[in-house]
Amino acid sequence: MDFNPTERFSSRADAYVRGRPAYPRHMLKVLELECGLRPEWRAADIGSGTGLLARMFLDYGCEVFGVEPNPQMRAAGERELSGYAKFHSVDGRAETTGLESGSVDLVTAGQAFHWFEPHAARAEFHRILKPRGWAALVWNERVVLPGFMAEYEALQDRFARERPHPSEAEFTAFFPHGWRLSTVENATDIDEEALFARMASSSWAPKQDDAGYPEMVAELRRLFQEYSQNGRLRMIYETRIYHGRLD
Repeated sequence: MDFNPTERFSSRADAYVRGRPAYPRHMLKVLELECGLRPEWRAADIGSGTGLLARMFLDYGCEVFGVEPNPQMRAAGERELSGYAKFHSVDGRAETTGLESGSVDLVTAGQAFHWFEPHAARAEFHRILKPRGWAALVWNERVVLPGFMAEYEALQDRFARERPHPSEAEFTAFFPHGWRLSTVENATDIDEEALFARMASSSWAPKQDDAGYPEMVAELRRLFQEYSQNGRLRMIYETRIYHGRLD
């Protein structure tokens, strides 16, 4: 199995587009209150992938630089965001973005920070941020409730175990002057195709030719048949925003 974080999503871009949950728009209000976010800000979305997080800031009015090292994911993001004049696709990494020094008000990363080399990424974020700029690291975390969400979590752990979420100590090391955690509820209703795409978008999920794939598919189908109502399932998330300054 390929453990290179830059290449892990090469075959999963389409599943990412179909299956990954969006971010709640109430995040913008949180960032307005906590960080002073304004529509005229310039943002660098690091590990921008298919553009899920970038789209929210573009709709808000920001100019967004989507920095993505994986060619397939970057191409998917360019397709998804082709209608936005303020979107700029950048072939770069968290540690070497290629952006100008002091050029952005906000650096964001959605579901991506755990793939970065934290010390080099912090230095690069500090370099590209304007004085008193902000960084916001974002995750959609599943809420494990009895029933479908608990069974889906067990299935995820069995077939598509994710890279561990950074610890509070790692956030404290990354944000030298302190950080805050804000949370926003985020629930989505999905159909069976989106459920399969959601699991397939995980970098650790078995592919069609891998051992375990037929069993994973059978278990997903069983969950959908058991818990869906009128062809839909509710996936429940909590969006976590770790934010702070780096200067």
